[in-house]
Amino acid sequence: MASTSRLSTGIEGLDEILHGGFIPERNYMLRGPAGSGKTILGFHFLEAGLANGETGLFVNLEEDLDDLRANAAALGFETDAIEFLDLSPTAEAFTEDDTYDVFAAAEVEQEPVTTEIVDAVSSVDPDRVVVDPLTQLRYLTSDQYQFRKQVVGFMRYLKRQGATVAFTVQHLPDLPTEDLEFIADGTIKLGSAPHGRTVTVPKFRGSSTRGGDHAYRIADDGIHVFPTLKPGDHAADYPFEQLSAGIPEVDDLLHGGLERGTVSVISGPTGVGKTTLGTQFMKEAASRGERSVIYLFEETTRTFVERSESVGIPVEEMIEEGTLSVREVEALELSPQEFANTVREDVERNDTRIVMVDGIAGYRLTLRGEGDVVLQRMHALGRYLKNAGVTTIFVDETSAITGEFTATQENISYLADNLVFLRHLELHGELRKAIGVLKKRTSDFERTLREFEITGDGIRVGEPLSRMRGILRGTPELIDDADDG
Repeated sequence: MASTSRLSTGIEGLDEILHGGFIPERNYMLRGPAGSGKTILGFHFLEAGLANGETGLFVNLEEDLDDLRANAAALGFETDAIEFLDLSPTAEAFTEDDTYDVFAAAEVEQEPVTTEIVDAVSSVDPDRVVVDPLTQLRYLTSDQYQFRKQVVGFMRYLKRQGATVAFTVQHLPDLPTEDLEFIADGTIKLGSAPHGRTVTVPKFRGSSTRGGDHAYRIADDGIHVFPTLKPGDHAADYPFEQLSAGIPEVDDLLHGGLERGTVSVISGPTGVGKTTLGTQFMKEAASRGERSVIYLFEETTRTFVERSESVGIPVEEMIEEGTLSVREVEALELSPQEFANTVREDVERNDTRIVMVDGIAGYRLTLRGEGDVVLQRMHALGRYLKNAGVTTIFVDETSAITGEFTATQENISYLADNLVFLRHLELHGELRKAIGVLKKRTSDFERTLREFEITGDGIRVGEPLSRMRGILRGTPELIDDADDG
């Protein structure tokens, strides 16, 4: 009876999607356009077997073997430990006048090819086999029926030998790759979308997989897969406690501070102090020995560090002590899944307790035109962090400097447990700032506005602006004693 354990594909993220990897002694189709990484995935699969003490056979039906080895070695694969059966076309396969007809020669070549495969399998006794590409065998059969009959027999033969098989396919004029799924116990589909490369699993017999469009990247060391975030798979127990900003007046506005494991949005126009306010919570976390991370989508690390130091927030010291990590993110280089994976690593491997995304407009660029999907992605990221007990701060820049009040630019207020807003005020020809709280799900909050100021010694927040009206309308004015009467 076949084992029910899983065989790693050699790619951590893909194993997560497949709930452990491939089921032994079954065959899996790797499909996708040229250059999508099918062959690389095959090498990952074989190398994972070698690391587990298994034997591997690569049946090469197309590419020049020396080129195949060289390309694999350039990605770090140990090709010397892999057994190769090279059935790729040679220069001798063509006559001087280039009139070689593969279909006319099919019946002549089919028997020796079959014999070579059987001999190689008998000699190597492989635990894992990669056939690249299986569709090349179409040229050794006279029609589709014979081809289907041949490949079904081939897969059954390998299964009988105890091998687990990954085979690649190419689209042929008379043989769409979709028509070959009947052969496979599972299908790994590699493709592309506006936001980058995608991997999906449309078929997987015998078990469920994680659905959705996952992301992957081909790097210098092979393929990296980034599963779509599924918040329900992650949960942690954490105490209910309030996290102080270290500024009494801000804590008063928030009725004690931000609760651990909540999602907050700090909104406001450019230059009003949103990032500085968020970093203030990280400063207090550092004093408790907790680690925070900030993802900068819209400014450089150098600018952030210099600006923070100039207002009394010692981020350089925090970075040196390991209580703060600052990650500068180039939005157009990342998919949302890859960014979420980066956050997961910070949380699960580095015990990060506060995450700040600065800002949302930059994060939206990782979606590259997916429109409202940004809300779904942000909701999933926020829910994941919430389940993990991580306090999350999203920084959202509103477009209006003054004028009519807008809570958020990206229409994400419903995602937030807490919504803190900052805004510029023009009063008697002088530009000033105010802070207020618009929403707090977990407790009451102060329903007043306070003057907000950033100085060389840090953030200063004044008493409630009880003698001022019209602030949210963008036309603030002082109330004199006559008006009180």
